Amino acid sequence: MTVESAKTMRAWVVREPGPIETGPLSYAEKPVPSPAPGELLIRVLACAVCRTDLHVSEGDLPVHRERVTPGHQVVGTVAALGDGVADYAVDDRVGVAWLRYTDGTCVYCRRGNENLCPNSLYTGWDADGGYAEYTTVPAAFGYRLPGEVEDVELAPLLCAGIIGYRALLRASLPPGGRLGLYGFGGSAHLCAQVALAEGATVHVLTRGEAAQRLALQLGAASARGAYDRPPEPLDSAILFAPVGDLVPVAMRALDRGGVLSVAGIHLSDVPTLNYERELFYEKELRSVTSNTRHDGREFLARAARYHVRATTHVYPMAQAQQALQDLKAGRFGGAAVLVNDPVAAP
Repeated sequence: MTVESAKTMRAWVVREPGPIETGPLSYAEKPVPSPAPGELLIRVLACAVCRTDLHVSEGDLPVHRERVTPGHQVVGTVAALGDGVADYAVDDRVGVAWLRYTDGTCVYCRRGNENLCPNSLYTGWDADGGYAEYTTVPAAFGYRLPGEVEDVELAPLLCAGIIGYRALLRASLPPGGRLGLYGFGGSAHLCAQVALAEGATVHVLTRGEAAQRLALQLGAASARGAYDRPPEPLDSAILFAPVGDLVPVAMRALDRGGVLSVAGIHLSDVPTLNYERELFYEKELRSVTSNTRHDGREFLARAARYHVRATTHVYPMAQAQQALQDLKAGRFGGAAVLVNDPVAAP
């Protein structure tokens, strides 16, 4: 199928948000999108599965676009250029991530915190994403990708990797520090590799024997249950699991002056914290709100330097709903990646 001949494509849409077990997604025929001025039309080769896609599908995040196509960890090639795009060419390899647009003029953008822009837009939530054969991205928000890494390995780096790196920055881990990771899915196992490469001692607290085994294989000093206590006090911790009950658990595991960074866009209710046991001694609790493009470029550079690799489980694009069900059930460690059948060049 060429771009010239492709009028329609297969794409997943959120028909009616609800529990993923009930099948809220439909695999539908949709028109191939046309790139707006300043945009790229991307032929999707691979799209990693993120827990945020699950939140969009189940309605944990409010509907921003009816019948949206999820997916925001896309590796693809440029199929067509919108008007005004001069720095890309057809067939260039491009990554599409969660952050899709910021206004560039608000106080947050002007001070370098574009991830806090009140007018920001997101791939797979405000605009159709990568659970499809084609998607679009503003050229200014695409990522140029190295040619030596396979599509499937690269895809999880574009959100799981980038947001894990942002969470690591927010956790203020001191050099050679002790880091606790609560949950060990797509994002955490990439974050762990960066932290380990930079000299940290990593302790993983997570459900599931497969995830614990992967943590130890990657070099974690310990791997225990999510509610267990790590073998030593932590200088920093990151909560990847969207479970508010784990916030006080992680706060109690911190040493004096420790920082807990909450990485997810969605978190179940947090129980009341006990000031003396969980916040005293200058402990800090921080949230993570998306990432900046600078974070993304910096992480991709470090991932290349440290040879960060995703542990992946490949699904055909037609099995996206099953991949989300497996993610929710914790049936795999690492990251699921959806792949399209090869399509012909234009």
